[in-house]
Formats: sequence, structure tokens, C-alpha cells
Amino acid sequence: MTDLMGDPITGATGAESTGKKAHPKKVRVVPDTLKKFREIHAQAAAGGPPEKIAAQKAKGKLTAQERIAYLVDEGSFQEIGLLMESRCTDFGIKDKHIKGDGVITGFGRIGGRPAAIFSEDFTQLGGSLGRTHADKITRLMDMAIDARIPIIGILDSGGARIQEGVDSLDGYGEIFLRNTRASGVVPQISIILGPCAGGAVYSPALTDFVFMVKGISHMFVTGPEVVKAATGEEVDFETLGGSMTHASKSGVCHFVANSESDCFRQVKELMSFLPQNRSESAPVQETKDSPNRKIALLEKLCEIDARKPYRVHHIIWWLSDDHKFLEVHHAFAKNIVVGFIRMGGQVVGVIANNPSHMAGALDINASDKAARFIRFVNGFNIPILTLVDVPGYWPGVAQEHGGIIRHGAKLLYAYSEASVPKITLVLRKAYGGAYIAMSSKLMGGDINFSLPSAEIAVMGPRGAIEILYSRQIKEAKDEEKEALRAKLAKEYSDKFASPYQTASTGSIDEVIEPAESRTRLIEAFRMLAGKRRPGQQERTGNIPL
Repeated sequence: MTDLMGDPITGATGAESTGKKAHPKKVRVVPDTLKKFREIHAQAAAGGPPEKIAAQKAKGKLTAQERIAYLVDEGSFQEIGLLMESRCTDFGIKDKHIKGDGVITGFGRIGGRPAAIFSEDFTQLGGSLGRTHADKITRLMDMAIDARIPIIGILDSGGARIQEGVDSLDGYGEIFLRNTRASGVVPQISIILGPCAGGAVYSPALTDFVFMVKGISHMFVTGPEVVKAATGEEVDFETLGGSMTHASKSGVCHFVANSESDCFRQVKELMSFLPQNRSESAPVQETKDSPNRKIALLEKLCEIDARKPYRVHHIIWWLSDDHKFLEVHHAFAKNIVVGFIRMGGQVVGVIANNPSHMAGALDINASDKAARFIRFVNGFNIPILTLVDVPGYWPGVAQEHGGIIRHGAKLLYAYSEASVPKITLVLRKAYGGAYIAMSSKLMGGDINFSLPSAEIAVMGPRGAIEILYSRQIKEAKDEEKEALRAKLAKEYSDKFASPYQTASTGSIDEVIEPAESRTRLIEAFRMLAGKRRPGQQERTGNIPL
């Protein structure tokens, strides 16, 4: 049967469109409007001029378009604002008709889940931020907040566009405002893949996680030349604001990668642990790792002298599903370890003292590091596991004058504020104020466990006896003093530092079999799963600490 309706666009009848007649096919002519659209689109999508792209490649850097392609699921990116141009009429910027104004904005999928992404293009005006550039980013952020999806920014920019004056500075202000509004609502990630200087650095600092790449990422408020002019100090870019500087000294950077492709792999791994927004739970992942797997390592820990160092990472690996642990802030404040694991398929945020560095004592940087991580996981419905092996706060004039009281209080506040399930396991020792700070029972810990070898007291036994029995020790013969100290320390430990003594008062819920720790922790988290429903908690922003 012939379709007499025909093609509604070309007007061809059914017989013509099916090719049943022998006359030659007509070549469809592309309309001029479509030609013009495709030309403009191709020009805009190409980015900067070829020589600028070549210069970008010569530095070992990817283009803005390639970066997005590495990050998102194949074919999932949908760009918005491609044809927007600068409104600046000075210095010939308007006449250049630069499509996109130095930034790509849009939406894509990562692991099948949507995210809002912007990628600054250094090949267009050095990726500098003008008013239109800022408008594109803020519009994207507004849409992401409304849609409740994560925001990922890829930064590679010369900073504020001088030619646009205060308009460019106002643009940064608009972005900072959105960063703050989005904080605690959707996860925010910053990826530094080039220079990030001046006012531009504060947007990443307001986001939840910052990624940098060795050799190509730099962040600083003022560059080396300004530093030299102002203070006389001579410093290069890498020392002043390179990836390892910010990862190990300032704490601005959470993750360091060896290459851009490695960086995007890390971002995708992090995203797999995070919920889309504050009204969701983190994604559950099935595992074949039995919840009943025994951990012989914790039995061995009970035999180790309380003063002997070890890396707490090994404990975390053995507790977690499939021995997988994504550490956050690896190079900063190594005396405390934070990051993400799964237990029984459920995402858990881990905070653990690390005896291999500064004996695991708490100091200024460790308090800041842990407090901010706790506030993030609490804001996004991720339960908290605290592993305690802490001798106290790190002593010294530098710590006192640097504000250990003020910074330490941040950790207390973060734990007390957190309303997600909180489970604590005392591994070996927990002394003094640091015992209180590490999610103790009366600080709001839901379930607090202890290993049989743990010591929980106001201070360590050896220090305590020097105060309590100072006269006896002083009057003893020199050859008898060490034996007397050992005897008194054991008596003190058995009477005042025993986990059974602490359990008898309810400050510890239970002393558990070490090898069964994984099983007990997983069951405790399952029991507490309904403690708080996502989205019903009061919104708290993740303020930089």
C-alpha cells in the first residue's frame, strides 16, 4: 500500500520516498541556516586557536574538552552556554567574538549518575574570568543546586580578566556565594589543572575536595614575583604553591595525582563513595567479602607494647570490604588518618589516630583535618567509624601559641554536632582530653567498643605513677627504681586504665573479641542504619576549618 501522505519536510510522496520508481534520487540540499549553525557550532567547539592548543599540549596538559571527556561517561556530556560571548567593549575583546568566553559548562554522567561540570579553557584568553565566564559558571551552579547534583570545577585560569575591571571581581564574588549556598547541599569538587591565583583560589577552598596534579597545578594568593617585591623572599612556583606544598603543608589539597588521567580516575573513585546530595544515602555496593571474616591482626595488636608505633592503615584495610580504603588528605597531618571504606557494602567515613607519626597525638593540623572531614560526612549521611590509639595532645609552646585549644575545640564540636551513626573502637590507648575528643561515649558516641588490651585513663600509667608515687620512687635505691616503676605502672593500669573498669561505668559499651571486630562493627552499623533519615537533618555547610 502506497503512503500518499509523503515526507512532511521534503514533500515527497510515499512512492517517491520508497524509491519504487526508477528515476534518479534527488540530493538533499542543506539549508543555509543549518550550514551557518554547524559552522558556528564547530568554531565554538574547537576552543582556542591551533597555536594556543599546541602550546597547551606542549606543557603536557589536556584541552578543556578532552578533560571533560576523560571525566564523564562516554557520550553523556550536554553543553550549555556554548555560544555566549563577552560583553566587554574595551581592548577589542568584543571584536574577537570568542564563543564560550573561556569556559565550558554543562551536564554529564559519572558512573551513570548526573553531575554539573565546568572546565576553564586556557587556550581562550588564558582562561581568565570575565563577567560572561562567571555568569556561565553561576548559572550552572544554580541549576545543579536546584537539581540536587554534584558540582565539579576544572580550573586552569590566569585569574581575573584585567580588561573587564571590577566586573571580573564581581564574578568571583558571585561564584563564592554559590559555593557557600551549595555547601552541605551537594558535594563540590575542584580539580586544579594549571594556574589558580589571586581571588580564584578561594572558590576551591570553599569546596569539599581539591585535586591537584604534580608539575602542572599551582595555587597561590600572590605569585613569586609579588612575594619577592613585598617580602624579599625568593621562591619558585612549585615551592610556593605546587601540589605537594598544598598537600603536605597548607592542607588545601586533598588528593595529588601523577597525571591528568590519573587525577580523573581518582575523582571518579571518590564520586563512587558520595551521595548525590544531602537528601540521599551514599551508594551501596555489593561485596563477596564476608561480614564474618576474622581479623587475626587485631589479636597481634593486643600483644604489642602501647609505646610501639604501627601504621593504622593496616587495621583499616583489614576492617574494610575487599581491603579497599580511599584515604583523604594522605600527606597532611599524618598523625590522624581519614577517608572512606565500605563495611558490608555500606559507605563509612573513618577517622583514626596513626601511631606511626607523632605517636598518633592530636595537634592543630590533625584537629582541623578530622573536624572538617567529620562535618562533611555528617552533612551527607555517611556513618562514622573512629579508631582510637591516642596518647593525648601534642605538647609544646608552638602548639599552645598556635591555638591548639581553639583548633582542638573544632574536633570536639564536629563530633558533638554529628548526628549520623557514630561507632568507636579503642584499639590500644586513650588518654586524657584526647580520649574525650575521639568520639567518646559521653560526647555522643552511639556504640563504643574496646579491645581487651586497651588502656583508658587520665594519663599513661608511667606518667601517672611519677605523680602519684613520686616520694616512693625518689626514696627507692637506684637499682630498684626501674622495677618499682614497672610494678606500680602495672598496678595503676590494672586498677585505673583497664577497659573493664571503663566498661563498668558505661563509658565503654563492650570489650570485644579482637578477631571479631569487623563482624561486630558491621552489625552495629546495620542496627543504627535508621538513626537519621537523609534530608531531615538541619543543613550545615562544610565551612573551611
